[in-house]
Amino acid sequence: MKEQVYIFKVSVEKSVHRTIELKGSTSLYDFAEEIISAFDFEFDHAFGFYDNINDLYESNAKYTLFYDSIKPVNPGEKSVKKSYVYEVFEPGKKMAFLFDYGDDWIFLVECLGVADQEAGKKYPIVTGKKGKAPEQYPDYDDE
Repeated sequence: MKEQVYIFKVSVEKSVHRTIELKGSTSLYDFAEEIISAFDFEFDHAFGFYDNINDLYESNAKYTLFYDSIKPVNPGEKSVKKSYVYEVFEPGKKMAFLFDYGDDWIFLVECLGVADQEAGKKYPIVTGKKGKAPEQYPDYDDE
């Protein structure tokens, strides 16, 4: 499963999502970077993946950048740099991706399926876009 391609739908709002394909051997850190890039955000904040979409802090599975950078870590947290897509996701699995613990950008990450790599295709790749991405740093003075 490590070299297979995982297909994800990542939504930041119901009408705004991206389809991302990447290899199972991709670390969650690199996956986070791909998500942020797909929405034209700057990759400049801490983040984590959580399995309890309704209450992130009550998640059983938590993969955070804090684990890799701050000691001691919160109980139950795991590394985003040493955890890989093929270990964490399977078709149908959904997780919340929280980016920027101050602004709380929450993305819904859903694994749509797993496929064989296509010859000549470079991964990771954004294969679909719906809706205009929100501004990461809106200028509230203009309102």
